[in-house]
Amino acid sequence: MTDLAKRYGDSLYDLAAEEHLEKQLLDELDCAVECIFSEPGYVKLLSTPSVPKAERTALLDEALGGQMHPYTVNFAKLLCEAGAIRELPACAREYRIRYNKANGILEVSAVTAVPLSDAAREKLVEKLSARTGRQIDLTVRVDPAVLGGIRLDLAGTRLDGTVSRRLEELRAEISNVVL
Repeated sequence: MTDLAKRYGDSLYDLAAEEHLEKQLLDELDCAVECIFSEPGYVKLLSTPSVPKAERTALLDEALGGQMHPYTVNFAKLLCEAGAIRELPACAREYRIRYNKANGILEVSAVTAVPLSDAAREKLVEKLSARTGRQIDLTVRVDPAVLGGIRLDLAGTRLDGTVSRRLEELRAEISNVVL
């Protein structure tokens, strides 16, 4: 995370908290990032110094204005004017970190070999919430290389119950056996 992203993301969060707009701006930042960064050519255009700032910010007004709170639109325009629109995802990430901390939310990343059913996902969230005493924001990613089981990353801790990890351990044990 860059210093700029931390400073700008924190500042936007502080403003949102004063105005009681934390959740609204969080959702809008995610939407703005998706809108702007879904088309690489658009990001390049917004980052091109030879295009006048007024034209670049007008493009953001056109894309985001009317759909989002003025704070969100002005934040994107501020980054664009500073030549730092590419920092928007990092700013949004910093904002989310502050939001989660203020609201007792724990981000958890799960990796499975196959997609989790809705019931399995709900059960996992319930168990994690019960164990941590916090609300869980779960992101699930499918990676067939894990073969089976689940790997969880939460608060800097990795819990690896995958078949691939167990096979690695078994290989290590076998290679340590003296014949």
